[in-house]
Amino acid sequence: VKALYNILSENMEPKYWLEAAKNIADDISSGSEGVIVAHGTDTMHYTSAALSFLLETPVPIVVTGAQRSSDRPSTDTHLNLINSIGAAKSDIAEVGVCMHDSLNDDVCALHSGVKVRKMHTSRRDTFRSIDSEPIAYLKDGEIKETTRPYVKRNEKELKVQDNIEDKVGLIKSYPGISHELIDYHIDKGYKGLLIEGTGLGHVPEYMVPSLERAADEGIPCVMTSQCIYGRVNMNVYSTGRKLIDAHLISGEDMTPEVGYVKLCCALGQTDDIDEVRRIMETNIAGEITDRTSAKYFLN
Repeated sequence: VKALYNILSENMEPKYWLEAAKNIADDISSGSEGVIVAHGTDTMHYTSAALSFLLETPVPIVVTGAQRSSDRPSTDTHLNLINSIGAAKSDIAEVGVCMHDSLNDDVCALHSGVKVRKMHTSRRDTFRSIDSEPIAYLKDGEIKETTRPYVKRNEKELKVQDNIEDKVGLIKSYPGISHELIDYHIDKGYKGLLIEGTGLGHVPEYMVPSLERAADEGIPCVMTSQCIYGRVNMNVYSTGRKLIDAHLISGEDMTPEVGYVKLCCALGQTDDIDEVRRIMETNIAGEITDRTSAKYFLN
């Protein structure tokens, strides 16, 4: 057991993701055959995404936590931990989030670290896979079912990224938003912007000149959707096409949180806007899928 921090998860910062990734890499290099990361639930999905991008791993890395503390009769601590141990001992060499799959104390789901989101403030089954199924389901510390092919142990060699950019903004579009928000981030020296647009990936047309300014100054801007399910498509409506002309990068079907984390990691590798675009448009850890199925929304 290694305690990296004793902080509430809302106090996490990108530099902590990098430090955690390096510590995990050290543990794997020292012979660990699986790693469990205990984490507060509020920002767990940010950290799981960061570890997915910062690390290539030959062993399972499992992020888990609890919605209810261990002194409460309804705690989910025990079940989540036991099944996380099962996931860490399994052949699934990916970064995953292992938490309750229902309100019952029986099964946990192992979600992809880049396809998971906290969906309820207090329910024990708050974590859900978005636009995908969980990688696996576990009961009594054992894998009971897998739902898709996965990276197996020792298929990849251990690699860890050595830098991350923390001066990245996340801006949510809303009726009446001011273009000054974009200009503010440019003037304050932000290195990249993640835009949480409406619908298929839109912001008001009057914001286009400010986004063009960002591109002219070498600041990559990535468009995602504030809709939970589905994917960005800026080709459909005229506003979206203007955003394409303003060099907005499509976030495809990444959630805003995953897109933000990936942009931090991409800018930690390079400040060349074309190379950042290439990284953002490349599927690295399963965050981008070829097509999105409606069945995940209906379920």
